[in-house]
This record gives sequence, C-alpha cells and structure tokens, in this order.
Amino acid sequence: MTPTPRLPGDDHVHSQWSWDTTAGDMNAACARAVRLGLPSIAFTEHVDHTAWAVDDVAALPQDWTRHGVVEGTLRPPPFDVEGYLASVERCRARYPSLTVLTGVELGEPHWHAPAVSALLSSGSFARVLASVHSAPVAAGHVDSSQHYAHVPPAAVVEGYLDEVARLVTSYDDFQVLAHLDYPLRAWPQHVPFDAHDFGEHYRHVLTLLRERGKVLEVNTRLPMPRILLQWWHELGGEAISFASDAHRPELVASGFRDAVAMAELVGFRAPADPLAFWHR
Repeated sequence: MTPTPRLPGDDHVHSQWSWDTTAGDMNAACARAVRLGLPSIAFTEHVDHTAWAVDDVAALPQDWTRHGVVEGTLRPPPFDVEGYLASVERCRARYPSLTVLTGVELGEPHWHAPAVSALLSSGSFARVLASVHSAPVAAGHVDSSQHYAHVPPAAVVEGYLDEVARLVTSYDDFQVLAHLDYPLRAWPQHVPFDAHDFGEHYRHVLTLLRERGKVLEVNTRLPMPRILLQWWHELGGEAISFASDAHRPELVASGFRDAVAMAELVGFRAPADPLAFWHR
C-alpha cells in the first residue's frame, strides 16, 4: 500500500486570541493538528487597526459585531499579546511532538506602520503575514465582503488587488502575503468568475511579490484558482505556504490534500525540513 503523503504545517490558524472568532480554541486546534500528523501549526492572530463603517450591523457576522458598533463604526479590539504568548507556551508543553509557531496576521500594515512596528519590535513572532481586508467607501472603509454593496464585482477585485500592490511596495516587514483571493469569498454566486479577467492585476501583484522575495500563501478557505499558483510559478515565485485560515479547530488543515496536489502539479516541492516553506 502506498503511504499517505505527509501534510505540510498549517501556517495560518486563528484561535481565541483573534478578535473575530468565538469558536477559536488553541488547545483544540493543536489536538487536531497532532491527530492529522502535521509537523507544525502557526497561530497567526489578527492584528487590525482599520476601523470599518457599518451600514447594516445584521449583514456582518456576530463574531465581529459582538465587540460593539459605535456610531456606525466597528473598531477591532487590541491584541492581547501577553495572554496569547502564555497560551502558546501551554500548548507547546502539552503537545511536545508538534511545533507550535507564534505569528500574526497584519491587516493593512502599510496604513498603520508605527503601531505595527511597535508590536513586531519584540521579536516574538515566527510567522508574519500581511493582508488586505478593507476597501475605501464614502463613509471610510468596509470589509471587502461589504464592498460589493457599493461597486460592481469587478471593481471590488480590481480595487483589492491595487491595494495589495500598494501594500507590497510600501511595506516590507512581513514574510507571507495572505489570501490573495480574499474578495472571492463574497463574490456574487450568480456572476461567473474567471481569474483571467483580472490577469493583469494578479500578475502585477505576483511580480512585485517575487521581486521582494516574499512567500505566496495557498489559502484553502476557498479552493484557490490554480491559475494564480501557476502564474506565481511562471513569474519566478520561489516559495509558498499552506494555510487553512481556520477560525475553528475542526477546520485546521482543511483542504490541504487538494492544495498539496495542486502545488505539486504546478511545480512546487516539499522541503527536506518539514517546517520550511515549499519551494519551486
């Protein structure tokens, strides 16, 4: 019998220390990672400083709005670094066979450089992800999922990719670009999507990312369009990471077998060190 290929580590997981989940549980996520035989798990908790304008509170997940919407504005609460790091140490002691990595997911770090720099100066984080979640509207900013109520679908994706390009060119203190396909999570189901329609925008971002030696995340929250990974390889992208973006323990490493098969088909290979990123 052919042995089941070993899964890579999950480099993007959220626990109770991320403000946008009530179901997150670091201990349970580690237990699942051990059951799956993962070599590592990285708890990349949300660090968000962008406030969102909220027209319709009911349109947002309750996990987001439970912190309160004041005068039509949602302000994510601060990240409890001390409590988070203590929780990591408890999990490391409880699961010695699993490498538990510290991490953060920085939302729009190029907009909040001083605050982000102060956080990273401690050197406490092994995985640093950068992401864009927000889009500008007349009232300020909204999550990309809410941007569809303001502009046509194509403009949502194009605007998102333009902002990602600005992030990559103006901010350098990160390793991995998270969820390049983030707006597709809310893409209207009745509208056909073809990544080739945005090929120029995607390839521009990927080229900038490659020039700066960054890692592209294969996020399995949605099946990533294979053409994005293919373009990354064709443009000379060196490395990828695998990310469930799980906000609940049972979703750790969800979709990884299909993502691994896609990465191998495109031309990326598992490293000798199971904790390292995959390379071309």
